[in-house]
Amino acid sequence: MTDQLVMGTDTGPSTPAPPDREAAARRTARGRRWRRTAVLALGWVAIYAVWEAASWWFGSRLLPRPHEVLQSAIEIIETGNFVGDFSASVLKTFAGFGVAALVGAPIGYLMGRSRYWRAFFHDGVTIAGTIPAIVYAVMSLIVFGLSNLGPILAVALVSAPYVALNVAEGIRGVDQQLITMSEAFGRTPRQIRREVLVPTIVPFVFAAIRMCFAVAWKVEALTEVFGGRSGVGFQIRTEYQLYDISAVLAWMVLFIAFMLVIERLVLAKAESRLLAWRPEERGAAL
Repeated sequence: MTDQLVMGTDTGPSTPAPPDREAAARRTARGRRWRRTAVLALGWVAIYAVWEAASWWFGSRLLPRPHEVLQSAIEIIETGNFVGDFSASVLKTFAGFGVAALVGAPIGYLMGRSRYWRAFFHDGVTIAGTIPAIVYAVMSLIVFGLSNLGPILAVALVSAPYVALNVAEGIRGVDQQLITMSEAFGRTPRQIRREVLVPTIVPFVFAAIRMCFAVAWKVEALTEVFGGRSGVGFQIRTEYQLYDISAVLAWMVLFIAFMLVIERLVLAKAESRLLAWRPEERGAAL
């Protein structure tokens, strides 16, 4: 009997420990990043190959080869024009974004919180968002002439509708039961705005910023091409008048590279940090 009891209490061989889920998730995320990097590299190689083939087909006089454009870009950087003109374009673009946020965010908040204000602003915001960007560029030049205020106004007019609509959708997407529960626990309206509404609309605000970022840059450069006295668009117009195609493409390449740096190293990093509390962001950061 004693032997049976002893045998009954024997737990047998120890069960192997479950695999480390966090380590597996890290390996999966690492493999995903490598695959993305490989696809990105293949994309750039394909662009380079197509560019070389097109330059050979049309001739380097009409379409300079990539190394010629790279040489022109290096010369632009060495002369010092790059810093001054890009700084001017960046300051005007961010100033336009600031005006758009000051105007669009309150309108979007009102549209999301009240049916009356949504009906009041909806048609105007929708029409403003459908007007072609070139119309804003020309109108800004007509109003302000050859000044820095033209590009700022054009960027603000293009960006404000996107900001308003995304903020309104973010406010409308807030769980009303969560607001009711917050009120039941004695939270003040200020606390509800700070702890419930703002975290909810932050992803929508970043979506608006990233969506209209490229559009705003193009509008700003287009306005400078038409009537600027400084900036990337002004330099593109100057090189075009001199029929220096390599320099035109060099400014375009530098423009694209700068936009990618802002997108990947500034906006994407800021969004990941501010939205780190979301499960999908935590999974991507592993």
